[in-house]
Amino acid sequence: MTAQGTEAPGRIDDSRAPVALHGAALAADASGALLWPAEGVLAVADLHLEKGSAFAARGRMLPPYDTRATLERLAALVDREKPARVLCLGDSFHDRRAGARMESADAERLRALTAAVTDWVWITGNHDPDPPEGLGGRSVAEFRLGPLVFRHEAQPGAVGELSGHLHPAAALALGGRRVRDRCFVTDGAKLVLPAFGSFTGGLNVLNPAIAGLLAPRFDALLTVRGRIHRFPRDRLSPDRGG
Repeated sequence: MTAQGTEAPGRIDDSRAPVALHGAALAADASGALLWPAEGVLAVADLHLEKGSAFAARGRMLPPYDTRATLERLAALVDREKPARVLCLGDSFHDRRAGARMESADAERLRALTAAVTDWVWITGNHDPDPPEGLGGRSVAEFRLGPLVFRHEAQPGAVGELSGHLHPAAALALGGRRVRDRCFVTDGAKLVLPAFGSFTGGLNVLNPAIAGLLAPRFDALLTVRGRIHRFPRDRLSPDRGG
Protein backbone atom coordinates (compact mmCIF):
# COMPACT_ATOMS: atom_id res chain seq x y z
CA MET A 1 0.00 0.00 0.00
CA THR A 2 1.34 3.44 -0.85
CA ALA A 3 1.11 6.50 1.37
CA GLN A 4 -2.13 8.48 1.36
CA GLY A 5 -2.54 10.64 -1.72
CA THR A 6 0.18 8.96 -3.80
CA GLU A 7 0.00 6.72 -6.82
CA ALA A 8 1.28 3.25 -7.61
CA PRO A 9 4.93 2.50 -6.71
CA GLY A 10 7.39 2.98 -9.52
CA ARG A 11 5.18 5.35 -11.52
CA ILE A 12 7.39 7.53 -13.70
CA ASP A 13 6.36 10.92 -15.05
CA ASP A 14 8.41 12.88 -17.55
CA SER A 15 9.20 15.64 -15.10
CA ARG A 16 6.83 15.66 -12.13
CA ALA A 17 4.52 13.57 -9.99
CA PRO A 18 1.27 14.54 -8.27
CA VAL A 19 1.22 14.60 -4.49
CA ALA A 20 -1.87 15.13 -2.33
CA LEU A 21 -1.16 16.67 1.04
CA HIS A 22 -3.91 17.50 3.53
CA GLY A 23 -6.37 18.25 0.74
CA ALA A 24 -3.97 20.24 -1.46
CA ALA A 25 -3.05 19.01 -4.96
CA LEU A 26 0.70 19.50 -5.32
CA ALA A 27 3.33 18.40 -7.82
CA ALA A 28 6.88 17.25 -7.10
CA ASP A 29 9.14 18.46 -9.90
CA ALA A 30 12.29 16.63 -10.97
CA SER A 31 14.23 19.86 -10.44
CA GLY A 32 13.68 19.43 -6.69
CA ALA A 33 11.00 22.12 -6.50
CA LEU A 34 7.47 21.63 -5.18
CA LEU A 35 4.60 23.22 -7.12
CA TRP A 36 1.10 24.14 -5.94
CA PRO A 37 -0.55 25.13 -9.22
CA ALA A 38 -3.89 26.22 -7.75
CA GLU A 39 -2.13 28.83 -5.59
CA GLY A 40 0.66 29.78 -8.00
CA VAL A 41 3.27 28.60 -5.48
CA LEU A 42 6.76 27.33 -6.20
CA ALA A 43 8.72 26.08 -3.15
CA VAL A 44 12.38 25.14 -2.86
CA ALA A 45 14.47 24.17 0.15
CA ASP A 46 18.08 24.51 1.24
CA LEU A 47 19.72 26.58 -1.49
CA HIS A 48 22.80 27.05 0.73
CA LEU A 49 24.03 29.97 -1.37
CA GLU A 50 27.75 30.72 -0.82
CA LYS A 51 28.51 27.35 0.72
CA GLY A 52 31.59 27.11 -1.51
CA SER A 53 33.00 30.43 -0.31
CA ALA A 54 32.31 29.46 3.31
CA PHE A 55 34.36 26.28 2.87
CA ALA A 56 37.12 28.22 1.08
CA ALA A 57 37.37 30.58 4.04
CA ARG A 58 38.13 27.52 6.18
CA GLY A 59 40.81 26.24 3.81
CA ARG A 60 38.68 23.68 1.94
CA MET A 61 38.87 24.65 -1.71
CA LEU A 62 35.69 23.92 -3.65
CA PRO A 63 34.84 25.31 -7.09
CA PRO A 64 33.41 28.80 -6.40
CA TYR A 65 30.44 28.41 -8.70
CA ASP A 66 27.76 26.88 -6.49
CA THR A 67 25.79 30.10 -6.04
CA ARG A 68 25.79 30.84 -9.76
CA ALA A 69 24.79 27.29 -10.67
CA THR A 70 21.98 27.25 -8.12
CA LEU A 71 20.65 30.65 -9.23
CA GLU A 72 20.75 29.60 -12.88
CA ARG A 73 18.64 26.53 -12.14
CA LEU A 74 16.25 28.52 -9.99
CA ALA A 75 15.91 31.31 -12.58
CA ALA A 76 15.15 28.79 -15.32
CA LEU A 77 12.50 27.21 -13.10
CA VAL A 78 10.87 30.55 -12.28
CA ASP A 79 10.90 31.52 -15.96
CA ARG A 80 9.25 28.22 -16.90
CA GLU A 81 6.60 28.14 -14.18
CA LYS A 82 5.98 31.88 -13.70
CA PRO A 83 4.79 31.49 -10.09
CA ALA A 84 2.99 34.25 -8.22
CA ARG A 85 4.79 33.26 -5.02
CA VAL A 86 8.17 31.64 -4.35
CA LEU A 87 8.74 30.08 -0.93
CA CYS A 88 12.34 29.31 0.05
CA LEU A 89 12.15 26.92 3.00
CA GLY A 90 15.18 28.00 4.99
CA ASP A 91 18.96 27.64 4.74
CA SER A 92 18.76 29.62 1.53
CA PHE A 93 22.08 31.20 2.57
CA HIS A 94 24.84 29.08 4.05
CA ASP A 95 25.57 31.49 6.90
CA ARG A 96 25.02 35.04 8.14
CA ARG A 97 27.91 36.42 6.04
CA ALA A 98 26.84 34.81 2.76
CA GLY A 99 25.41 38.03 1.37
CA ALA A 100 28.68 39.88 1.91
CA ARG A 101 30.68 37.16 0.12
CA MET A 102 28.35 36.93 -2.87
CA GLU A 103 29.84 38.22 -6.11
CA SER A 104 28.15 41.36 -7.39
CA ALA A 105 26.90 39.65 -10.57
CA ASP A 106 25.25 36.91 -8.52
CA ALA A 107 23.71 39.44 -6.14
CA GLU A 108 22.30 41.38 -9.08
CA ARG A 109 20.87 38.22 -10.58
CA LEU A 110 19.21 37.33 -7.29
CA ARG A 111 17.74 40.82 -6.93
CA ALA A 112 16.34 40.59 -10.46
CA LEU A 113 14.90 37.16 -9.67
CA THR A 114 13.15 38.25 -6.47
CA ALA A 115 11.83 41.38 -8.20
CA ALA A 116 10.30 39.29 -10.99
CA VAL A 117 8.00 37.44 -8.56
CA THR A 118 5.02 39.10 -6.88
CA ASP A 119 5.75 37.57 -3.47
CA TRP A 120 9.19 36.11 -2.71
CA VAL A 121 9.38 34.68 0.80
CA TRP A 122 12.55 33.70 2.65
CA ILE A 123 11.60 31.30 5.45
CA THR A 124 14.33 31.44 8.05
CA GLY A 125 16.49 28.40 8.78
CA ASN A 126 19.17 27.37 11.23
CA HIS A 127 21.91 28.57 8.84
CA ASP A 128 20.18 31.86 8.00
CA PRO A 129 18.05 33.08 10.92
CA ASP A 130 18.59 36.59 9.53
CA PRO A 131 18.66 36.41 5.71
CA PRO A 132 20.82 39.12 4.08
CA GLU A 133 19.13 42.43 3.37
CA GLY A 134 19.13 44.19 0.02
CA LEU A 135 18.45 41.09 -2.08
CA GLY A 136 14.68 41.43 -2.27
CA GLY A 137 11.90 39.35 -0.83
CA ARG A 138 10.57 39.21 2.70
CA SER A 139 11.53 37.06 5.66
CA VAL A 140 9.22 35.01 7.91
CA ALA A 141 9.65 32.20 10.43
CA GLU A 142 6.98 30.06 8.72
CA PHE A 143 4.28 30.55 6.12
CA ARG A 144 0.68 29.32 6.23
CA LEU A 145 -1.58 29.12 3.21
CA GLY A 146 -4.90 27.28 3.19
CA PRO A 147 -4.48 23.84 4.78
CA LEU A 148 -0.66 23.88 4.57
CA VAL A 149 2.22 25.24 6.61
CA PHE A 150 5.69 25.78 5.16
CA ARG A 151 8.64 25.83 7.55
CA HIS A 152 12.31 24.92 7.65
CA GLU A 153 12.36 22.08 10.20
CA ALA A 154 9.63 19.44 10.41
CA GLN A 155 7.77 19.18 13.70
CA PRO A 156 6.70 15.79 15.08
CA GLY A 157 2.97 15.24 14.67
CA ALA A 158 2.43 18.20 12.32
CA VAL A 159 -0.14 17.71 9.55
CA GLY A 160 -0.18 19.52 6.22
CA GLU A 161 3.46 20.48 6.71
CA LEU A 162 6.15 21.07 4.08
CA SER A 163 9.74 21.45 5.22
CA GLY A 164 13.37 21.16 4.22
CA HIS A 165 16.45 20.99 6.49
CA LEU A 166 17.04 17.23 6.30
CA HIS A 167 18.20 16.98 2.65
CA PRO A 168 16.40 13.64 2.04
CA ALA A 169 17.88 11.10 -0.36
CA ALA A 170 16.81 7.56 -1.26
CA ALA A 171 18.73 4.48 -2.34
CA LEU A 172 17.49 1.26 -3.96
CA ALA A 173 18.23 -1.36 -6.60
CA LEU A 174 16.73 -0.25 -9.91
CA GLY A 175 17.22 -1.96 -13.26
CA GLY A 176 20.04 -4.13 -11.99
CA ARG A 177 22.04 -1.29 -10.47
CA ARG A 178 22.08 0.67 -7.25
CA VAL A 179 20.64 4.16 -7.48
CA ARG A 180 20.97 6.89 -4.86
CA ASP A 181 19.79 10.45 -5.31
CA ARG A 182 17.99 13.26 -3.54
CA CYS A 183 14.25 12.86 -3.18
CA PHE A 184 10.98 14.14 -1.80
CA VAL A 185 9.55 12.06 1.03
CA THR A 186 5.92 12.04 2.18
CA ASP A 187 3.52 10.02 4.30
CA GLY A 188 0.45 11.97 3.18
CA ALA A 189 0.48 14.18 6.28
CA LYS A 190 3.81 15.89 5.78
CA LEU A 191 6.34 16.29 2.99
CA VAL A 192 10.07 16.97 3.16
CA LEU A 193 11.68 18.58 0.13
CA PRO A 194 15.13 17.70 -1.21
CA ALA A 195 17.91 20.26 -0.99
CA PHE A 196 17.95 22.44 -4.11
CA GLY A 197 21.47 23.83 -3.71
CA SER A 198 24.32 22.66 -5.92
CA PHE A 199 26.72 21.72 -3.10
CA THR A 200 24.26 19.96 -0.82
CA GLY A 201 24.44 16.29 0.07
CA GLY A 202 21.62 14.01 1.17
CA LEU A 203 20.57 12.01 4.23
CA ASN A 204 19.04 8.59 3.58
CA VAL A 205 15.30 8.66 4.28
CA LEU A 206 15.62 5.45 6.30
CA ASN A 207 17.77 7.31 8.82
CA PRO A 208 15.78 7.78 12.05
CA ALA A 209 16.16 11.55 11.74
CA ILE A 210 13.79 11.39 8.76
CA ALA A 211 11.91 8.11 9.13
CA GLY A 212 11.15 8.92 12.76
CA LEU A 213 9.15 11.97 11.71
CA LEU A 214 6.91 10.02 9.33
CA ALA A 215 4.22 7.38 9.52
CA PRO A 216 5.52 3.79 9.16
CA ARG A 217 4.43 3.77 5.51
CA PHE A 218 5.80 6.54 3.37
CA ASP A 219 6.86 7.14 -0.21
CA ALA A 220 10.06 8.51 -1.65
CA LEU A 221 9.82 10.44 -4.90
CA LEU A 222 13.27 10.00 -6.35
CA THR A 223 14.66 12.42 -8.92
CA VAL A 224 16.76 10.62 -11.53
CA ARG A 225 17.73 11.93 -14.95
CA GLY A 226 14.95 14.45 -15.15
CA ARG A 227 12.20 12.07 -14.09
CA ILE A 228 10.36 11.24 -10.89
CA HIS A 229 10.39 7.66 -9.62
CA ARG A 230 7.97 6.89 -6.78
CA PHE A 231 8.72 4.03 -4.39
CA PRO A 232 7.27 2.93 -1.04
CA ARG A 233 9.49 2.56 2.00
CA ASP A 234 9.83 -1.22 1.64
CA ARG A 235 11.58 -0.81 -1.72
CA LEU A 236 14.28 1.44 -0.28
CA SER A 237 17.71 0.48 1.02
CA PRO A 238 19.94 1.90 3.74
CA ASP A 239 23.28 3.33 2.74
CA ARG A 240 26.11 0.85 2.47
CA GLY A 241 27.76 0.47 5.81
CA GLY A 242 24.71 2.06 7.48
